[in-house]
Amino acid sequence: MYYSRKQIDEFDKIYKINLINSCSGYKSANLIVSKSKTGLHNVAVFSSVTHLGSNPPLLGFILRPTTVPRHTYSYIKEQGYYTINHIHEDILKDAHHTSAKYSKETSEFSMTNLQEEYLNDFKVPYVMGSPVKIGMKYIEEYHIKSNNVLMIVGEIIALHIGDELIEKNGFINLSKGNVATINGLDGYAIPRLKTRFGYQRPLKQKRS
Repeated sequence: MYYSRKQIDEFDKIYKINLINSCSGYKSANLIVSKSKTGLHNVAVFSSVTHLGSNPPLLGFILRPTTVPRHTYSYIKEQGYYTINHIHEDILKDAHHTSAKYSKETSEFSMTNLQEEYLNDFKVPYVMGSPVKIGMKYIEEYHIKSNNVLMIVGEIIALHIGDELIEKNGFINLSKGNVATINGLDGYAIPRLKTRFGYQRPLKQKRS
């Protein structure tokens, strides 16, 4: 199936949204928890969390335009901290429900079976049971002018990983935690590790 840019622009809105959100491939599936200075919690599903560097350890994620209320953004700017929690198979339905638009006074923890968990005196709670929990500190943001979104950059300052997931060289085997991935906007998959390859060096000749 081939689509030109002209065809893409002429598609029905929902069809185009599904198509473009799916074509980039599988995406990370995370719950970002933020907390206001007055103690209000926000939990939201994000598929845009990405690795930006290991030294210092940085992660980024994308926020839609802040022309409408974005509780995640406002709480992160207030508090300066947030948590990123991997979505796993047992919480798929509740995790996806956090995409519903509640008022800022209503915490998604109170409307789902997701449970908050405070660890090591971190200011913001994690999601209990998540196989990988990451404590983040807000560092900076970038305005992407072409579509008016923000990239939020944060530094990892705490990392909680299930013991069974960690391998000898530091590799986190997400398969062992039944960690989910997102296909498009609302499709979830539980991938399985197929293989790993070592560090690649140039060949002297083409493989036969």
